[in-house]
Amino acid sequence: MILNVNIDHVATLRNARGTSEPDVLEAALISEAAGAKGIVCHLREDRRHIKDADVYNLKNNISTLLNFEMAMYDDIIALALDVVPHVVTIVPEGRQELTTEGGLDVIAVQHELITLCKKMHDKGINVSLFIEPDKTQVEIAKSVGADMVELHTGTYANLTEPSRQNGELIRINEATLFANSLGMRVAAGHGLNLDNTSAIAKIKKIDEISIGHSIISNSIKYGLEATVKKFISIIESN
Repeated sequence: MILNVNIDHVATLRNARGTSEPDVLEAALISEAAGAKGIVCHLREDRRHIKDADVYNLKNNISTLLNFEMAMYDDIIALALDVVPHVVTIVPEGRQELTTEGGLDVIAVQHELITLCKKMHDKGINVSLFIEPDKTQVEIAKSVGADMVELHTGTYANLTEPSRQNGELIRINEATLFANSLGMRVAAGHGLNLDNTSAIAKIKKIDEISIGHSIISNSIKYGLEATVKKFISIIESN
């Protein structure tokens, strides 16, 4: 199980002043040096944090894998085909949302996804779909041509009652095992922090964990390198 670091909110802070710092690429390189095996960035329709130039800069300069999160907008699809990241993760996106609020409804957009997966595969780009931990969603993700799924952990992260948390962890585990049985890689992410990542890391068949907001937030206290190492330690100790 590896850690991927989402550096979107480094760009959020940079954009607040319209300056060049903090530097998105520098944050990615520090994360890699600390042991992260992948860098994640989400180019939103409104470009609220990551900008087009950031995506090119990351692809050209990082040494690990670039996971490019995107909704299915024509201009962003075109950019992905030009950048050729290692993975594109297809996410739902609402202009008014503060952050991604749930998994993609693969059933509703399966025909569009078939076309998109073919376009990406023709360029040698793997496709991941950000979905709820639901076997039907996993099954359709496989049928449209996705190579992997990222299971939405936001519901688990927001729950406080232990029995309900355990129920959501069971869902995540079952969806993971089902995806594995179909030959798909599995990532997990959203809302994970220093307190709740351990339970997800115990699900051994998950291949990747993606964390962004909590890493950048805790960097204020511990520094970015130390924070990345803290999360890697949590993952490796389970």
